[in-house]
This record gives sequence, structure tokens and C-alpha cells, in this order.
Amino acid sequence: MPGWCSTNATTLTGCCFRIGWQGGCPVAELTGASPRWWVRGDLDGFLGLGLDNLIQILLIVALCRGVLGYPDGLIFGTILPATGISLVVGNVVYAVQAHRLGRREGRGDRTALPYGINTVSLFAYVFLVMLPVKLAATGQGLDPQAASLLSWRAGLLACLGSGLIEAGGAFLVAPLRHWLPRAALLSTLAGIALGYIGLGFLLRTYAVPVVGLAVLAVILLAYFGQARLPLPGGLLAVLVGIVLAAATGLLRLDGPTWQTNIAQVGLHLPVPQVGALWAGRQELLPWLGVTLPMGLFNLLGSLQNLESAEAAGDAYPVKGSLLINGIGTLAAAFLGSCFPTTIYIGHPGWKGMGARIGYSWLNGLVMGLGCLLGLFGVVGQLVPIEAGMAIVLYIALVMAAQAFQATPPAHAPAVALGLLPGLAGWGSLMLKAGLRAGGSGTPANPFGPQLLLPLQQADVWAAGAFALEQGQILAAMLLAAMLVYVIEQRYRAAALCALVASAASWLGLIHAWSFTLADTVLDPGWGSGTPWALGYLAMAVVFLLGRPQR
Repeated sequence: MPGWCSTNATTLTGCCFRIGWQGGCPVAELTGASPRWWVRGDLDGFLGLGLDNLIQILLIVALCRGVLGYPDGLIFGTILPATGISLVVGNVVYAVQAHRLGRREGRGDRTALPYGINTVSLFAYVFLVMLPVKLAATGQGLDPQAASLLSWRAGLLACLGSGLIEAGGAFLVAPLRHWLPRAALLSTLAGIALGYIGLGFLLRTYAVPVVGLAVLAVILLAYFGQARLPLPGGLLAVLVGIVLAAATGLLRLDGPTWQTNIAQVGLHLPVPQVGALWAGRQELLPWLGVTLPMGLFNLLGSLQNLESAEAAGDAYPVKGSLLINGIGTLAAAFLGSCFPTTIYIGHPGWKGMGARIGYSWLNGLVMGLGCLLGLFGVVGQLVPIEAGMAIVLYIALVMAAQAFQATPPAHAPAVALGLLPGLAGWGSLMLKAGLRAGGSGTPANPFGPQLLLPLQQADVWAAGAFALEQGQILAAMLLAAMLVYVIEQRYRAAALCALVASAASWLGLIHAWSFTLADTVLDPGWGSGTPWALGYLAMAVVFLLGRPQR
């Protein structure tokens, strides 16, 4: 393969050897051999990728039970089986893709694309779509079971929308990359990561400091300090967390919760949820301000990860790879999962540790079987969330840092501006939770305008927080893009972003909000966001009046 060999490869007697590093030592690998379905390095790769997916599944169980209050029948009978099938579909197809390309090229060193549940979409859909729908339904007097059903349907529609954008966007990648500034995309998700993921889990870490801080130290050493450890960093962190959780009484293998988790063990086959998707179709438009930016971010993030894989020596067809990703998410939605899948970042890392094809299909089969057999309730009790939450905190830090590192230094102010709506949204969520805990949000003391003045007198501008909370992802993207174009003195482009924000506000896709019994919710409708529409229109006029320096 002379055309493939480059500075990191050499030829000898017609064969091609790839020079790389494994375990700190140089390794020469014969690439003219046929690809194998399993090699020794796949075990390390599986432990790393499987642990990532395990943490996501445990988060799904914890958030669906604790935050959303879903019944176990919905979680273990519908959501997890659908999640498992989406993981099997993507991982197995990516493994087959790598094997076919490796066989065609005569290479034995191809590493399959890493794939799993999208962490950011997981939190975004729980806190920005499903929880608001449930709280609004509860505030209107619906019983918890009916409110859960509405919330789940909204999550299905959000997942379906993300899958359609990912699959359809495979044909429109070039113009999207051209018109969407990287700072707008990365800062938007960094704000979500810092608020809903980073701060949320940091508070939980300091609530259980013995477990949380010790596990955090292992993660910092392994992933930031590159320290030599006896086991893969993520696995070691979880084991340390389990031991400390057992020592401090957090790990309990008895009582009603254990019996409930044991009762969920058994075969749960997914059933197509076309009826639920159709019944929830009215939830598609109100949450377009979340699903559209999330779908675009997933699409372009997957593209960046494909570029990263190519830089590591594994070029994959862009359109086909993105279609596989979109189909995996669509499979999840049609079978009952609210949580999109994605191509993971870190392909060079898996390749560097020696993982090839086996780590991918094994991850899909193990995670899929665990979901179908209802095992993750028991696993979640054996591996309490405190044992793995530092890994999620690490992901939040990486996402926030990447927003600054992967954008031009001159765009740093735009990144900072894009962080703020996500932080404001998380603050709004905490504020309303505090008000409900203090006795507000009941029929005798409902949420209403009377809450705003006392908070304003305490210098808490709740009305602004509630406005930023609605459509916060789209708003953050547009604000950051405006500032990028202003910094580049492309004032017409900045004005166009302001006009888009004005139109979205007028339609109530962003900022427009109203009180319910115990929450604030998006208030879509013609002219429902008039004040913000006029404000963005004024911004557009100001930008058009700007004159670049000569």
C-alpha cells in the first residue's frame, strides 16, 4: 500500500508497517495483513468505551427515576431496551465498516469509530425538554402517570428530530460547516456542560466528599496528569468509588430498592412506538429551539470526530458514517428511547491503546444485552452514581476547555458570551426548585408575577433568567455567532443573526415564557415574544449602521 504509507509508516519487501506507540513503547504493526475481528488491544478499548457507555446508561436510570419520576416499567421495559438496540446497531455497523475497509485496503490496523450515547443530548433533553413538560403537566393537574407519559413523548420527538437532522445533514455538511462559526457551536454546549453537568455534579461531589473527591483525584491524575496507573483511569476511578461507597454506607445491597432492581431482571424486547410518536407530534414545534441546535451540534461534532480519525490514519466515508449515526438515533426514537447516539471523540486514543474492531462490536453486544435483560438497575446499585460522577465532571471540563482551545483566540469573547444562556438556564432551574421547596408552586401559593418583585428587590432578575432559559441553546448559538461576526467586522452577517433571533423570538421559539402552577414554560405563538423580537431587531439595525475600520 505505497499510497497509504507516510511519515509514520515504512515499507519493507512490499509490505507496509505502521509505527505507533503503545504503553509508552514504539510498536511496528504489519498493515498488509487482513483485519481481524479481535486483537489483544481490543480488551483495553472495550473497558474504556464500555465504561463510558455504562456511565451514560446509569445516568439515564438515575435521571429518569430521580428527576423525572418515571415508573420502572417505562424505564426498563421501553427506554433501556430501545437504547440497547441503538447501541448494537451503531457499534456493530461501525465494526463491519472498519473490517470491510481494512480488508479492501489490505490493512490490519484499522480502528472502528467509537460510538455511544450522547452525553450532552442526554442532559439537554432531560432538563430542557422532558422535565419542563412533566412539570407543566403536573401543574395543570394531571396525575403523575399521565404527566410522565407526556414527558416521555416529548423526549421521543426530540430524539427523532435529532436523528432526522443527523441523517439528513449528512448530505448538507459542507454549507453547514461554512456558515456556523465553531465558537457558536462549542460555546453553546460548553454552557450546558458547565451548568447542568459540571456544576450539578460538582455540588454532588462536595455533598459526598469522601467518595466524590477521591474519585475526582483519580480522574484528574489519569486524564489530565497522564499518570501511570495500574488500571485504566476510568475503571480505577469506578473501583475506588465502589470501595469508598461501601465503606461510607452509600452502597446498600438490601431493602426495597434492591428488590425492585432484582425484579427488573429478565428479557425486555423493544416494541415500535409509532403510536407514541404520532400522539406526541404537537411537541415537535415548541421544542425546536432545543432539538435543532442539538441536532446540528451532534452532526458537526461527529464530522469533527471523523476528521480526528482521519488524522490518526483511518479515513472513513463521511456521508455513510454520518448516516449510520443518524440511523442509530432514529432506531432509538422509534423503539422508545429519548436519548440520541453519536460518534464519540477520542478515536486516536483508542487507536493508540491498540484497540481495532473487536472493542466496538463487543461494546455494542454487552451494553445491548445489559439493556435488554434489565441488568442495569442491579448494576446501578453495585456502581452508585457517586462512583462514576467524576467522569461526567471530566467530560464537562473538557467540553468547556475545548470551546476556548478549538476556536481562534480572537473569538474568546464570543465563547464567553455563548456560555451565559446555559448557565442562566441552570440557575433558573435551581431558583424554581428552591421556590418549590420553600412552599411555592402549590394550588394555595402558585407561581405568578408576585414572585418577581421581591426577587428583583434582592437583585435577582428572575424574569431575565426565565427568558434566557427558554430556547437557551438556540439563543446562545445566535448570540455567540453575532459576536464572532462583529469581531470579524462582518456586520451584515451579525445583523442577519440578529434578524433570525428576532424572528425566533416573535414565534416564541426562544425567550417567550409564561407561568404555570409550579414552573415557567415556553410560550410559543405568533407575537408571543414581541419584546425580545423588538430588542433583536434593534440590534440588527445597530449592526447595519456599523462601519469597519479601514
